[in-house]
Amino acid sequence: MNDNQLLRYSRHILLDQIGIEGQQKILDAHALVIGAGGLGSPVALYLASAGIGHLSIVDDDVVDLTNLQRQILHTTERVGQSKVASAKMCLHQINPEVRLDAIKERLEGERLRELIRSASVVLDCSDNFKTRHAVNAACVEFAIPLVSGAAISFDGQISVFDTRKKDAACYACLFPADQEVEEVRCSTMGVFAPLVGIIGTMQAAEALKIVMDLGQTLNGRLMLLDAMHMDWTTIAISKNSDCPVCGLSHTESGL
Repeated sequence: MNDNQLLRYSRHILLDQIGIEGQQKILDAHALVIGAGGLGSPVALYLASAGIGHLSIVDDDVVDLTNLQRQILHTTERVGQSKVASAKMCLHQINPEVRLDAIKERLEGERLRELIRSASVVLDCSDNFKTRHAVNAACVEFAIPLVSGAAISFDGQISVFDTRKKDAACYACLFPADQEVEEVRCSTMGVFAPLVGIIGTMQAAEALKIVMDLGQTLNGRLMLLDAMHMDWTTIAISKNSDCPVCGLSHTESGL
């Protein structure tokens, strides 16, 4: 760590729980952020400002005027640009030392597996179940911790699925892929602007704790926020031994 980094990250280094060793772990880490929208914005901003060494941001969409109510990575001047290009511009201004990959793709298949395999932590900030399940399956396959967030209307949720731990549940244990779920999006239901900031900031905090191996994460817990009443509910999550993604029969078969 050079003198400039010691100064930039001094408020982290002053914390006994982090110190120089913890900050160096952040600098050495690679975070993969799926989605550069409402959740991905605070996630990316805080990971970059905290000094994550390598940050990959994936999104195939462009900035739209309707995004600007909540997607704080983007500006009016960048309407029409790709979200990842807009994100890269913003994040470089905050911390030019971070290695940034702007990936304008809808990831799937081998390309998704390749990116997840190289990450220290994955943050799912997407807005559809198909992507979430694909990301979860690859995280389970390569034992990469996953920080998952979601927000719609006034309701948010966040959890960590760290299958490096033997008894940890995965996303599919909680939300089976074959379960009938109504897909709702901000474009049809709307979303309270600060809600995505609350959930996304918590995702960034969980990711930083994971890469530093610090404190207790939300692994094994789902936190639900009713922002209308600012009421939090915590639910314990258990591994499903019959889960087709991480269950006992799946792992024993070598799949």
